[in-house]
Amino acid sequence: TRCIKAKSDLFIEGPPMETKPNYEEQNGPLGPVLDKLFLNIFRNKMAAQVGIDSSLPVDDYQGLIELTSAMNARFSDKNEVQLIAQNVLRTIFPSWLPGAFGELFAKPLPAFSSRMNAWATWVFGTWLMGECEINDCEIDGGDIGHNQGLLVKRCRFLEESGCASVCVNSCKIPTQKFFNEDMKLPLTMTPDYETGECQFSFGLSPNEQEQLEAMTTPCLAKCPSVGGLR
Repeated sequence: TRCIKAKSDLFIEGPPMETKPNYEEQNGPLGPVLDKLFLNIFRNKMAAQVGIDSSLPVDDYQGLIELTSAMNARFSDKNEVQLIAQNVLRTIFPSWLPGAFGELFAKPLPAFSSRMNAWATWVFGTWLMGECEINDCEIDGGDIGHNQGLLVKRCRFLEESGCASVCVNSCKIPTQKFFNEDMKLPLTMTPDYETGECQFSFGLSPNEQEQLEAMTTPCLAKCPSVGGLR
């Protein structure tokens, strides 16, 4: 994916800066102290995978954004970036857990597993993404999964990175692959670059059309790479 910024009609304005929330005040349900702990753990795992780190304090969110931008700039192959990001998620958990979850929960209890992961993503991911709410979502077969979705109201990671390609290659695709391949739980993430929203749909498998649209995402108007990231 390369951000496209050649013509004015080929980039997305994104949500207005005037309505940007104070993300520091948007804490997860476990509170700001544990949110900082989650940030520290994630940052350290990511730095170990990338091989470099930001000079900012480990509990500074902007340090995570600097590290993410450096990863996307350092590795020109989008597949390599996606694999590194997927490996970050893998290292957060004990090596046996994803496979065991797939066999014990995801396969025999798909609806329960989807609701569990929507809840867990809200609890442990609010520090990363901002305010979220559990909702109903489309699932495989065209049905509606009750409480199997999570709506990120205005994604902090997307807003602070300012780059659709960073969103696609460092978050959306590797997170989908982690759940679909490692946890054996279908997940489709649908970001809305105009509003900053992102819909997590647990129980919904990504399709080829969705993947194509993700890979041809136009650039955000405020993209700091000016189309330079893959």
